[in-house]
Amino acid sequence: MQSRTVLVFLMVLCLAGLSAAQYYDGGLGYRGDQKGVFMGGVGFTRIEEGGESKNYVSIGFRPELSFGKFGVGLNINLLYDTDNGGIRSKDWDSGYDYLRMLRYLRYGHKLDPFYGRVGTLDAARLGHGFVVNYFTNEASYDNRKIGLEFDLDFGMFGFETIASNVGRSELMGTRGYVRPLHAMKIPIISRFAVGASFARDFDPDAWSNSDDGVSVYGFDLELPLIKSQVFNTMLYFDYAKISGYSSVEKKSRGFGSGTAVGISSGLGNLLGLMEISARVERRWLGKEFIASYFDPFYEVQRYQTLGADTLHKADYLLGITEETKGVFGELYGNVLGNKIRLLGMLERLDDQPKSGRMHLSADAPDVIPVLAAHATYDKMAIETVGDVFTLDANSVARLGLGYKIKPYLIAYVDYIWTYVETEAGSRSYRPQERIEPKLVFSYNFK
Repeated sequence: MQSRTVLVFLMVLCLAGLSAAQYYDGGLGYRGDQKGVFMGGVGFTRIEEGGESKNYVSIGFRPELSFGKFGVGLNINLLYDTDNGGIRSKDWDSGYDYLRMLRYLRYGHKLDPFYGRVGTLDAARLGHGFVVNYFTNEASYDNRKIGLEFDLDFGMFGFETIASNVGRSELMGTRGYVRPLHAMKIPIISRFAVGASFARDFDPDAWSNSDDGVSVYGFDLELPLIKSQVFNTMLYFDYAKISGYSSVEKKSRGFGSGTAVGISSGLGNLLGLMEISARVERRWLGKEFIASYFDPFYEVQRYQTLGADTLHKADYLLGITEETKGVFGELYGNVLGNKIRLLGMLERLDDQPKSGRMHLSADAPDVIPVLAAHATYDKMAIETVGDVFTLDANSVARLGLGYKIKPYLIAYVDYIWTYVETEAGSRSYRPQERIEPKLVFSYNFK
């Protein structure tokens, strides 16, 4: 893979910002007060496409704004072809591309009594994540979609929902739950909850008349033992089963099932210096089953074309011919009064080569006065420590580093490793690098 190289900075766009907040909700992201930034920048980028390197002037806007409970994010990226002139047509060849400039609209945050979001889904989850976990509909930059999340919690009962693409019947899911003893107001017991989940990709491939839908059914129990502002801990149980088509038999069939038992704990606002949250699961996975079927890589794996054949993610299940056991762990840390935020997730099967999967997020906006940094990284097929540090077809990564020339002026470089189709509509993917240097003007209102 040839890398994209940086040519030169071009100019500065001066933009303003409004206050916003990031958040961490049970492994979904960060939670805590942070000033939002309305940023933009212009730079030069060289991109390898179709075996050729093309030069572009990149112009980007990615503001994150909030007004009380409401939040909005925009993602406007223009690439001007310096060789042939004009804006890169692949980014704007349909009306849907213009709609995607609105990255998201939201009300509230995940786990609030009322939460709604439309647009890009960054790390969507249902329940404890045994069915849908860290799902994103923006794994490929050139194939972003408009998704939907909508949750309501009425105390005694509630539900969570997700749709990956409002323009087409693709991944849709819901989890309903009830707290049968909620009205008794008895400590611990009144918080006991029973939940049921269903998620289905109605049409994984590009052909609407094909019968290739895949479903995952789930059942869960949870018992919060301690719940306070300083410390909380919860026990939970999950069961899930996959069903759908079989490319071999060409008819609907059942796949395997699996269970998990876990404990989660959190220690919040320790002397105003740190906040820690962790959970650990022990998993028992049956034949033809994988946990978190709808995961960060699902948009790429749901189906791919290999020559004259079409390969679906469900086809891989047929190769899992033995029952397995494994562990899953997750750790969140908020250090130095929210100046450093870290999130890590790792899962691995017992005695199974290349079964490791990892998700990492880090954000350090101002721990060092002159620097700002952020990073996200997803990796699968991990066997050795060296695999963790290798960017390949099993990786999705983003790294940004900025030097604050002035408090409001930042020299910024974004490095993005994601996927791109080898040809438009081919559904055959290869890794793609993006290196985007910018001079950014940033200002925060308190």
